[in-house]
Amino acid sequence: MAEIRLTRVEQGQTKIRNVPIAVTPEGFWCCPSPVMFQKTVKTQNPLNKPKSSSPTPKNHVQKKQTLETEKKPALAASRSGLVSDDQRNHGSDAPVVSASVVTERTPRPKTENLPRKVSVEFGEPGTSDLKVVLLGKQGFSVKLSVHKSVLVESCSFFAEKFLEHLPGLPFLEIDDCEDVEIYVETVGLMYCKELKQRLIKQSVSRVLRILKVAEQLGFTSCVDSCLNYLEAVPWSEGIGVTPILKRVSSNISKPSKDTLSHILELVLKSNEEKGRREMKSIVLKLLRENNSLPSCSGSVDLCNETVYSSCRSCLDSLLSLFRKASECEFMDMPMEFKEPVVKQMALEADNLSWLLEILADRQAADEFAGLWASQQELASLHTKLPIVSRHHVSCITARMFVGIGRGELLPSKDTRHLLLQTWLQPLINDYSWLQHGCRSFDRKVVEEGIGRTILTLPLEDQQSILLSWLGTFLKAGDNCPNLQRAFEVWWRRTFIRPYVEQESLHQLDS
Repeated sequence: MAEIRLTRVEQGQTKIRNVPIAVTPEGFWCCPSPVMFQKTVKTQNPLNKPKSSSPTPKNHVQKKQTLETEKKPALAASRSGLVSDDQRNHGSDAPVVSASVVTERTPRPKTENLPRKVSVEFGEPGTSDLKVVLLGKQGFSVKLSVHKSVLVESCSFFAEKFLEHLPGLPFLEIDDCEDVEIYVETVGLMYCKELKQRLIKQSVSRVLRILKVAEQLGFTSCVDSCLNYLEAVPWSEGIGVTPILKRVSSNISKPSKDTLSHILELVLKSNEEKGRREMKSIVLKLLRENNSLPSCSGSVDLCNETVYSSCRSCLDSLLSLFRKASECEFMDMPMEFKEPVVKQMALEADNLSWLLEILADRQAADEFAGLWASQQELASLHTKLPIVSRHHVSCITARMFVGIGRGELLPSKDTRHLLLQTWLQPLINDYSWLQHGCRSFDRKVVEEGIGRTILTLPLEDQQSILLSWLGTFLKAGDNCPNLQRAFEVWWRRTFIRPYVEQESLHQLDS
């Protein structure tokens, strides 16, 4: 949507081009033809050669316009085919074009270095209570004298803007309108009672343009009328609309839960690395797009339920593989028998990392934190396997701490404490491998996440965890997460803050 702001139009910069229009019985002005817009833009092109003409006396111009208005009402009616006797009797209520004339043209420098000029004006300034200025490309602009009540009643966009800004301010300016001509026509349709009748004689391409602007403005009645028109009208000779609409919609389809579950299953079970990686990225991107649409909010619970079902399945499979890999008989097997199990373990861990990313994007990963924190058996088996087989699991733990540190996950205090008790030491054991063997591992981000997670606990729990970490860090050095920043915060909370507060109380008492 184009940017909108409240402003005032500089009167000294205003130039208006008189454009013929037609008025409907409902008081709706028809937008001038595209050719007229193009002519107006052309006259403002700074590359045009400068022209000049003798100034016309103001009173002569006004008299001439009055005579033309009195002499040619029938001509205007015949051009538009929309003016009725009823409208003539109520002509004062209908918006009409402002009658001002540009009498002199002078050479201009580049357009981008000049303020915008009002080129066309619609409406009746005497009866309107709002001016809307549309700023298009190439310095072209249009001013609409409209009625605030009509715009607010018709579309949510203007209603919201008047709630956000001062309701009494009489000017609105909308920047960078891509389609000024259609924008004017769409605003005009807000004055029209029979939208369907006004759209019947339009082309499909023009209705599609109107539909785009109406959807941006939240002009729902116009959107409905455009969709009804597009559903009914043949798009080309010999081809009805139904085959085209079937490309984007269907009356017979599987429930979205089944479809999403099937897609996730295909990706999770794929063993082809390149295709799997690309599809994970695409599905994650599409789910993010769904998250940003308010209309999809009703399907959020359904999607989360499907993702969590996949999470439990992957967890069960991973635990089963760890149990098998930790057996003595498995350790003694030849490498060709162990390799498929090791690959499957890495695959399931990667699946869980991807599902966690989906849930974190949807702000629904709190339950995953609880599931992961409660995997004590998996954590105990973790220490029995070689690092090369188990380090993928530590990547999941690292992502959990990063999410909590960033506020993407908000698990309970007990869950955070259990997560640290269960998985911090296995993560420390794999830390050296993660730094040197995983290209996507960001040490600083992970350490920040671990530290922030620890600092969300009660002070006694912070002390227990950080003192245990200190003993490991003094032995392992860089092969252990550097949590010095969290240690400093805990130190100040424990040894400095109480005395500062006590000193402040003494000063207040004295």
